[in-house]
Parts: sequence; structure tokens; C-alpha cells
Amino acid sequence: MRVIMALDQGTTSSRAILFNQQGEIVTLAQREFTQHYPQPGWVEHDASEIWQTQLDVAREALDQAGLTAADVVSIGITNQRETTLVWDRKTGEPIHHAIVWQDRRTAGDCDRLRTAGLVELVQRKTGLLIDAYFCATKLRWLLDQVPDARRRAMAGELAFGTIDSWLIWKLTGGRVHATDVTNASRTMLLDIDRCQWDDELLQALDIPRKLLPEVLPSSHDFGVTEADLFGRAIPIGGAAGDQQSALFGQNCTSSGMAKNTYGTGCFALMNLGEQRKTSGCGLLTSVACTTGDQRQYAMEGSIFIAGAAVQWLRDGLGIIRSSAEVEPLAASVPDSGGVYLVPSFAGLGAPHWDAYARGTIVGITRGTTSAHIARAALEGIAFQVAEVLDAMKTDAGHEITELRVDGGAANNDLLMQFQADILGVPVVRPRIVETTALGAAFLAGLSSRMWDDASQIESIWQSEKVFQPAMSDDEVAGRRQRWDDALQRCKQWVDPA
Repeated sequence: MRVIMALDQGTTSSRAILFNQQGEIVTLAQREFTQHYPQPGWVEHDASEIWQTQLDVAREALDQAGLTAADVVSIGITNQRETTLVWDRKTGEPIHHAIVWQDRRTAGDCDRLRTAGLVELVQRKTGLLIDAYFCATKLRWLLDQVPDARRRAMAGELAFGTIDSWLIWKLTGGRVHATDVTNASRTMLLDIDRCQWDDELLQALDIPRKLLPEVLPSSHDFGVTEADLFGRAIPIGGAAGDQQSALFGQNCTSSGMAKNTYGTGCFALMNLGEQRKTSGCGLLTSVACTTGDQRQYAMEGSIFIAGAAVQWLRDGLGIIRSSAEVEPLAASVPDSGGVYLVPSFAGLGAPHWDAYARGTIVGITRGTTSAHIARAALEGIAFQVAEVLDAMKTDAGHEITELRVDGGAANNDLLMQFQADILGVPVVRPRIVETTALGAAFLAGLSSRMWDDASQIESIWQSEKVFQPAMSDDEVAGRRQRWDDALQRCKQWVDPA
């Protein structure tokens, strides 16, 4: 059997999925890793633990399938984006925990950058808004706060990378320090018109160029693994940030097609084709997956907390024992009983960009139960997605006729039906919801000739279920108005001072 190995390194777990030539899952292995919260609003990962869990699940997937490295045509990598890491080039050891994309420690630094008048420069060059979400201010924090880091960076002793770069470095034994254009476009340091690191931005952020990885296409030769990791060397043929990878895996390769991934966060992307557009509604423009010289762009709305709200019900409140229990619990009541849960635990992303917002539950009465709160948590995810897609329609200038969905929570029928109701358009769930990993597999498979061209992989995608909107227009309008009311109560909750 010839397979592609997709390494799907997410915010809460590392996974390895083997796909055959028909795009079917042969086997999947997954392990969660530790989340570190050293201060309120701070989120960190141990990069060495990430590497070990990713290596372990890759080996486990091969063992489960009864395959060896000789059966793997290529490896594709997809990763949590914006999570920022610096390591020693000689020893390969991180100088500090990775700062996770959810982390808000540099919100004040971002305020100062806005005050300094850098908003227009950053958006014009990067397609992004100044926010602690992105890598640049996280990287500057590491250089300024870790003893001797800035001097060592200037001397070329340190390497910066997002998690794709870290895995490529470790897999190749330190021979390759590279990233792909999709991950690079989320650093707030890349000129997305030229797809090159920008000297003006590097100077404004005080980031030494010597730290940065080489920027390559998403479907490309990223080198080969160390032979002793899997018994023989395996080519690395693709890499992409998780959301652009999901867009590619959903075959949203034509302008106007849109998808939403329901993971730890929620991420809606619309393919813009070769024409870059700048949002006037608080959305972002990033580079979509590239398969050679062809460049495409995507408009994106990022929601920081989605599936993480369900994890909070499990770990924080203890009202469910596993994430899978949320759907039957929420379905045990006919509605949320007037309860609205705004899961802005790490601030609000698009289209609000309020780093000082915090989570809010309103409408609680003596009759409120854990089931109402569970239902409100699911509905809060859908309301956030609807806000982003409204902004996307305004920026793109045309309607969205369907939404393709993926990610773990896309398996939740209650959530998907409510999403269709609130949006008023069909929600389409594919046969394979692991489209983030599938996108990475497609990218690696194209560069290694597992698949000949894009038309061949397009034939693999199939829908599994379509959720049609069933809620009346009046009810939708009323529910969305009450959501807006709840939303206003969570904004600017933390004093910026």
C-alpha cells in the first residue's frame, strides 16, 4: 500500500493520519499534550513535548496499519499557526516555551504599535491587523525577555519558527530551516504581494533577519527525514498552516468558495483567487496554499475560542466528562432557555479584535441547567461564525451560497443544523471531515506525484451530509439581536492599563 502521512500538529494534540491514493483514512493516531497557563491570558506549549508526541503518533500510525517507512510516499505537515518558537541552532533546544497563538501577553505592545502609526503599513504589506494573535510581537517579547536572546539572535545563533518549521527542523536533523508561504503570511512580517520577508517591517518590529526561515511554496520538497526516525528516510513534500490546509482539503480552490473549520478555534476562509483584497470589516487577507508559481489569496475571519469552549465545559465546569457528551446534553433541552454564552476567554477575534474582552454568560435564571449552558456554548460558536461570514460577504461583494465545514465539532449535528439556521444557507459536511490533514496530504502527494494534478484530487472530495436552514427569518433576527446584546457586555472587560 502506498500512503501519504499527514502530521497534524494542533493546539491541544498531535496527530498522524495515513491516507491512501483514494484520499481515505487508513489509520489515525492522536495524543494530547500539556497546556501551560503561567499567568492569566498567557498560553504556552513545551515544544519538546510537541515534537515527542508528534514523533510517537507517526510511529504509532505506521504500527497500527502494519506499514513501514517504505510504504510512505511523502509526509505533509499542517500545524497550529502563529504559535511562536525560538531555538538554539547548535543544540536544537528551545530557549523558552512556545508562545501559543491564543496568548495575549503582547496586547499592550500592539497598542503601542498602533499609537506609533503602523496600522496602515502592517495591513498594506501583510494583509493583517496589528494584534497579539500574530507572531511578530511574540517573537519580540522572547528576544527582549529571555536573557541574552537578542544578542544571540543578532549573532545568528538562534532560529525562529512556527510549529511547521520546528517539525521540519527536527525531522531533518536540523538540515532544513524553512516554512511555507501560508504560515509565513501569519507572522505579521511577510509582504504577501512578494511573498518575502519585509525589511521595513523587520526594522519597525526590531526583528533580526538572521532568525527567519526560508519561505517556500506549500507543495514543495522540504527535504527528507533522518533515516533513524522511521527506519529509512521519508521525503517531506508539503506544509501549510492548518486553516489554509483545510481550505485546500475542502477543494475550495476557486474564487468565492468558503469553508469553516471547527477546532479549538473557528476559522472561516474564502478563496479570493489571484486577486488580493483588503478587508474593510476587520477580516484578514492571507496567502492560500501554493502548488508552484501560482499564488492565491484567502480572506479569513478568526474566532479564538470554539471547541475550546466545550473543553472548558469539561475541564473547567465539569458538567461533561468528554467532549462527545456535549451534543446529547445540549439536545436534552429544546433551546438555550434564553441563555447566551460568549466564549471570549482569550479576547475577541474577527470582526471585533478586542484583546480585552472576556467570556460572558447572560440570561441565567433559577431554571437554568447544565443542559442550557451546554446548548448556549454550541450556539455561541455558530453565532460567531455567522458574524464573520456576514463581514466576508460585505468585503467580497457577493453572497455565500454554501458553507463547507470540517474539524472535530463538524460531527456535531445539533451545532451544524443551528449553524445552517442562523446563516440561512446550506452547511455541507464532507465524507472525510479530517480535511486539515487531508489538505496537507494533498500538498505532499502532488509534489511527490502520488496525484498528478489538482483535478485528480478534486474528484476525491465528496459530501456526506447537507444541513438545510429551517428556522424562520423572524426567529433568526431575534436570536441574532439578543446575541449582539450579550456580545456588548463582554467587550473591554479587562482594563488595558
